[in-house]
Amino acid sequence: MAETSTIHSQAGPEHPTAPQEAQRFPVLWERLALGSILLLATLLDFYKLGQDGFGSYYPPAVLSMMDNWHNFFFAAYDPGGFTSLDKPPVGFWFQVLSAKIFGLNTVSVLLPQALAGVLSVLLLYYLVRRHFGVVAGLLSALALAISPVSVVTNRNETIDSTLILFLLLGAWAVMRAAETGRLRWLLFSALFVGIGFNIKMLEAYLVVPAFGLLYLLAAPTSLKKRVLHLALALLVLLVVSFSWVLAVDLTPASQRPYVGNMVSQDDSELSLALGYNGLQRLGLGTANQRDCPDCHADPLRLFLEEPLAGQTGWLLPLELLGLVALAWQGRPRPREDRRMQSLLLWGMWLLPMGIIFSAVDPRHEYYVTVMAPAIAALCGIGLVVMWRDYRGGGWRGWLLPLALLLTAAAQIVILTNYPAWGKFLIPLLLIPCLLAAGVLIGARLAFRWMGKAKAVRLLWPAVAVGLVALLLAPTIWAAIPILQGTESDLPLAGPGGPTIQSTSVDPVLIRYLEEHQGHARALVAIDTLITNPNALILATNKPVIPLNYFSTYPLTITELQSLVANGTVRFFLLWQGPALKGGRSGSSDPLSNSVRSWVAQHCATVPPSLWQSSSSSYEGSAAVLYNCDLLH
Repeated sequence: MAETSTIHSQAGPEHPTAPQEAQRFPVLWERLALGSILLLATLLDFYKLGQDGFGSYYPPAVLSMMDNWHNFFFAAYDPGGFTSLDKPPVGFWFQVLSAKIFGLNTVSVLLPQALAGVLSVLLLYYLVRRHFGVVAGLLSALALAISPVSVVTNRNETIDSTLILFLLLGAWAVMRAAETGRLRWLLFSALFVGIGFNIKMLEAYLVVPAFGLLYLLAAPTSLKKRVLHLALALLVLLVVSFSWVLAVDLTPASQRPYVGNMVSQDDSELSLALGYNGLQRLGLGTANQRDCPDCHADPLRLFLEEPLAGQTGWLLPLELLGLVALAWQGRPRPREDRRMQSLLLWGMWLLPMGIIFSAVDPRHEYYVTVMAPAIAALCGIGLVVMWRDYRGGGWRGWLLPLALLLTAAAQIVILTNYPAWGKFLIPLLLIPCLLAAGVLIGARLAFRWMGKAKAVRLLWPAVAVGLVALLLAPTIWAAIPILQGTESDLPLAGPGGPTIQSTSVDPVLIRYLEEHQGHARALVAIDTLITNPNALILATNKPVIPLNYFSTYPLTITELQSLVANGTVRFFLLWQGPALKGGRSGSSDPLSNSVRSWVAQHCATVPPSLWQSSSSSYEGSAAVLYNCDLLH
C-alpha cells in the first residue's frame, strides 16, 4: 500500500487536490479495480433479485400508492386509504416510481434498494479516497460491497439501503462544508439527513452528532460563525424532517388514512416518529424495557452474540485498531489535517451506534446496517494507515500484524457457532492469516539488516493473502441467502435465516368477496390473527381494512356501527376461537373482544363451503366470515 500524505490547509480549496498516493496510483488500474468492486457489488445485490418474492406488507402499499396522488402522499397501506404505513413515504416513492416504469413485480419493488446499495459503494469510495487516496478508497468500497448485512438489506423491500445512500450524501456535503466553511454545503447536508428522516424517521439522526462535531471543530471560520451555521442547519434539518409529519397530523383525520402501527393508537405521525419508529426501534423505549427487563449493556455483543455478530462483526477488530492507528498520529488539528476530519466523521458515526447496539437489544438484526459504511471506511483507512506505520517503525508498526490476528480470532469465534461451516472456513481463514502475520513480524525483525524498500516489496503478497482470507467468510455469509434461496422479510445474512412467508390467499375467498362486495367501499375487514391482508390487496387491488396489524385500523363499537350502517364495509373475516398464546386475542389485541362479539351477534355467518376451498388454510380453524349487509 502506497503511503498517503497529510494535507495541510487552513481554508482548503473548493476542490482539494488528491493525496500523493492517489496521484501515483495508475489511473487505468484504479478504474479496473473500482470497476471490479462495483461489478462484485452489482452481482451480490442483483443476482437472482426477487427470486423468493416478497412477503412483507410494503408491496401492497406500493400498489395502493400507485393508484392516486392521495395514497401516494399519505403512504396509504390499502387502496381505499383506510390506514397508512408505519413508515414515512419517501423511501417507498422510489419503489412506486420503479413500479410505474417496470410494472409491479418483485424486481421493480426491490430495484431501488439494490441500486442504492451499489451507489453507496461508489460514493464511499470517493469519500475515503478524498483524504486517504485510492487504495484506502478501494478497500473501503470492497468492505462495504461484501458486508453481509448490507447485501441482504440491499435485496429487501425495507428501505434502509435508501437511507444509507442519503446519509452518505449528507457525509459528502458535510465534508465539503468542513473543508471550505461554506454554509451552503452544511445546509445540503441537513437537507439530505432530513430526507433520511422521511425515509426511516429517527434512525437518520444517528449521524447528526458526527456531522455537527466535524463542522464545529474543522470548518475554517470563526467559532461564532460556525455556531451560527450549525443553528441554521439545525433549523433546516427540523423543517425538512417534520414537514411531512406535520402535514399529516394537521390534516383532518377524516381526510387522510389512519396512522397505523402496532403500539400507539393515537393517530399521530409525530408520536410514531418519536416513539414506535424512534426510541422503541432502537430498544430504548419503555415498552422494550418492560418486555426485556434482563437486557443490559454488553460491549462484546457485536463481536460474540449471534446472529448479530455475523451481520457486521467480521471486520470490527480491524476497524477498531485502524481507528487507534489513525487517532495516534500526533497532536490532532482537525482544521488543518484532513485525516483528522475523517477520523471525526467516521469515528463519531460509529461510536454512538456501537454504544446503542451494544447497550440495548435491537428489534431486528438488520438495524445495524447503518453502521456498515463507517466500519467499511475505517477498515480501508486503517489498513492504509497501519501499513504506513508498519513501514515507518515504532510501536505502531506492530498494529498491522496484530489486527490480522485479532480479526481472524473474532471471525473464528463467530464461525464456531456454525460447526458445519466452520470446519472448512476456519482453516481457510486461520492458516493464511497466521502466515501473513508471521511474515510481517519476521520481516519487521529483519529490517535492521535488510533494506526496508526490498522487504516491503516482498511483503505485499503476504498482506494480500491475509486480507483475502479475512474477506472470505463475510463474503460467503452475504452470499448464503442468495444461493440457498433463504432471503426473508427481515433481512438476515448467513445460514439458518427465516424464509419469506407465502402471500397466497384462497382464490375461492377472493371470488366470493368480489362477487358479493356490492356497493361497499371495502372488500373486507380482516382479523390478521387469521391471515395478513397483504395477499388480498395484491390479488384484488381493493380496499382491505386490517383490524390488527402493522397498519392497524382500531375500531370502537360506535365506529363499527357507523362503518356497517353507511355501507362502507359488508364482510368481516374474524377469529372467534380461544385466546391465542401471548394474549393476541385478549385485552392487548387492538381488535377488542367486544367488537368480535358485536359482529357475531348482529351479522350473519357465511357458510364456510361458500368461501373456503377444500385446500384452504382456514378449513377447520376458528375463522368466521360475517355478512353485515342486512344491517344497512
